[in-house]
Amino acid sequence: METWWGSLDPFMQTLWGIAIFASLVFIIQSVMTFVGMDSNTDFEADFEGDMSVDGGGESTPFQLFTFRNLINFLLGFSWTAIAVRASTESTATILIASVIVGVLLVAAVMFLFKWMSGMQQSGTIDMSEAVGCKGSVYLTVPPHRSGEGKVQITVRGAIREYDALTDGERLMNETPIRVIQVLNGHTVLVERL
Repeated sequence: METWWGSLDPFMQTLWGIAIFASLVFIIQSVMTFVGMDSNTDFEADFEGDMSVDGGGESTPFQLFTFRNLINFLLGFSWTAIAVRASTESTATILIASVIVGVLLVAAVMFLFKWMSGMQQSGTIDMSEAVGCKGSVYLTVPPHRSGEGKVQITVRGAIREYDALTDGERLMNETPIRVIQVLNGHTVLVERL
């Protein structure tokens, strides 16, 4: 290993150093992303233009100068330079090709993340969608709107818990119910099924 490293000129040693560093950081970032430990604490520069990248009414921050993008650029730049060096000795050609590939890699990764973020669904549910949904009593609902209980209902395939009132008799735990009205953002009016 030492003989190989010693046989490289300073330019190639620098490229290999960048390539190894960028590759290790990229692997760590990838593992953290896939196991859910990736946080939104990129080391961002002060530049964060508010350019719309979706062309619609909603504006998405265009974050160009992030640590992740720097690593992606260095990854594409260094490995391209190492590969191109095998076919040419021209430093200018190597640098131009490497910068182009680095920029293209950053653009591709940004496009990929933009595309994936467009596939996300909102976790919020419009409360009006709860009307007509069925579920069961979780905590006893007192009779004739004399107090609140809790119910679990299925809305759009997801089980949600809401405060509940009833106009009828007391609804004991596990009683099957149906939502007949939404009273406010967290309380529903239910009836026995």
